[in-house]
Amino acid sequence: MTRMESDICALSAGTMAASIRRGELSAVEVTLAALARVEACNPVVNAICTLDADRALARARDIDRLRQLSKVLPPLAGVPVGIKDITATAGLRTTCGSPLCRDWVPERDAEVVARLRSAGAIILGKTNTPEFAAGANTVNPVFGATRNPWNPDLSAGGSTGGGAAALATGMIALAQGTDLGGSLRNPAAFCGVVGLRPTPGLVPSEPNPAPWDSLQVDGPMARNAADVWLALQAMAGGSRRAGVSIPGALPGQSQLLSQQPHPRRVAYIADIAGFGIDPQIARLCRAAAERLADRGCKVEEIQLDLAPEIATFLTLRGQVIVSQLLPWLDRREELGPNLQNNLKSGLALSSRDIAEAQHRRQALRDRLLTLLDEFDALLTPTTPVLPFPVAENYPTHIAGKPMTSYIDWVAQTFLWSLPGFPVASVPAGFTEAGLPVGLQIMTGPWQDARALAIAGLIEANTTRPLASRHLINLKRGGKA
Repeated sequence: MTRMESDICALSAGTMAASIRRGELSAVEVTLAALARVEACNPVVNAICTLDADRALARARDIDRLRQLSKVLPPLAGVPVGIKDITATAGLRTTCGSPLCRDWVPERDAEVVARLRSAGAIILGKTNTPEFAAGANTVNPVFGATRNPWNPDLSAGGSTGGGAAALATGMIALAQGTDLGGSLRNPAAFCGVVGLRPTPGLVPSEPNPAPWDSLQVDGPMARNAADVWLALQAMAGGSRRAGVSIPGALPGQSQLLSQQPHPRRVAYIADIAGFGIDPQIARLCRAAAERLADRGCKVEEIQLDLAPEIATFLTLRGQVIVSQLLPWLDRREELGPNLQNNLKSGLALSSRDIAEAQHRRQALRDRLLTLLDEFDALLTPTTPVLPFPVAENYPTHIAGKPMTSYIDWVAQTFLWSLPGFPVASVPAGFTEAGLPVGLQIMTGPWQDARALAIAGLIEANTTRPLASRHLINLKRGGKA
C-alpha cells in the first residue's frame, strides 16, 4: 500500500465525501485505497467476509462521471461502507454467519442499505457476525473468527465485530450494524471506534422477522462521532414497510454536532449491573467523564442498581430470538449450541413471563426518565472487561471474580437497551497494553444528536492512529 492510499484510509467519512465533491480525490482512488487496505489487513482480522470489489469500483466510476458533469453529489458519495452480514444486500450473498444461509443471495436491499446507496455510499462488502448475530464474540461456522485489530489474539466483540474491526483498520469509513443487547456498542468499545444504538424506529429495520420488536435496532458505527451522525442522517426516516418507524425529520437535524448545546450536568455510574468493572476500565472511563468538566459541565457520580432487570432483558430477548428464527425452528438442531440454548429458553416462556417483563421494562423506562429530567446524560463503562482471547466464547471472570452466568459480562450494555433511549459508545482511552476502552452515553428520548455531541466532546482527547501498521507487519511475518 502506498503512502497516498494509507493517508486516504485514515480520512474521516466526512472529509472523504467533501474531498470527492471538491475534486481533490476521486471515488475510484478512495475505493482502490480501501481495497488495498482489505488486502493488507483482512487476512489477519477477518472482518470483511464477502467482498464486492467489482460493483464497488463500478459505482465509484459512476460517481466520478457525475462529478465531471458538475452534478450535485449526494452526501456520502464515494464513502466505503460495510454492511453487517445479517442485513440483506441485493445480488450479494447474506449468510447470517450460518450454514443454513450460506448461499442466500437476496433479491432486494434492506431499506437501510437502499438508503446508504441513495446517499452515494459505496458498499464495499459484508462484515462478519456471529451466527444470526447471537453472541458478543464474532465467530461463526461459515467464516470463522474476527480478530481484534489492536491485538489479533483477542476478540473484536460482537455481534457487529466485523464492522468495528474493519473501521479500526481503515478498510471502510462507515459501518452498518444492529444492536439488541450491545451489538454496536460492545465491539465499538473493543475496537476503539464509535457506535450508536439509536432511538428504536429512527432507523427502519426492514425486512425484519420480528417486525414489531423495539429491542433490536439498526444503527451506524464510525471512527468518530461526527461520522456516525453523518451516517445516521442517511439511514434515518420513516418507512411504510417497517413495523416500528418514526416518520419526519431526524431530531436535531443540524449538520454540525458542535451546534448542539453543551451538557450542563451529567451523571456517572460506575457499575449498573453489580458484577464489578476491570480497574483499568473504571479508571479510564471515570477520567473520560471528568473531561466534560473542562467544558463547564458538572459531573456527579451516582449509584444505580439495575441487576434486578437482567431477568427482564433475558425474557424479552428470548421472545425476540424465537420470532427472528421462526423460519428455522424445524431445523434448529443444525444451529450452533448458543442459538439452540437461546431458542430453548425462549420457547419455554409463558405469556405471563412476557407480560411481566414488559411491565418491568416500562417501569425501568419511567425510572430512567426521572433521572434524565435531572441530568443531560447518564454515563457508564460500555464493558466490564477488556478484550479477551478470541478462542474463548466469553470471558470467565469480571474484575478477577468468576462470572455467575455466561451473559453477565454484557449486562452493562443490554440493561441500557431496555428503556429505548439512544446510547452511544465512545473511546474513553487506551490501556498501557494499547487496548481500547469504551464509555456509554445515554440521553433522553429522541436525543440521538445530543448523545453523539457529548461523545464528540469526550473523543477529542482519545484519538489514535488506525490499527493497521502492526497488522500489516503480522501478515508479512513480522512482529506486532
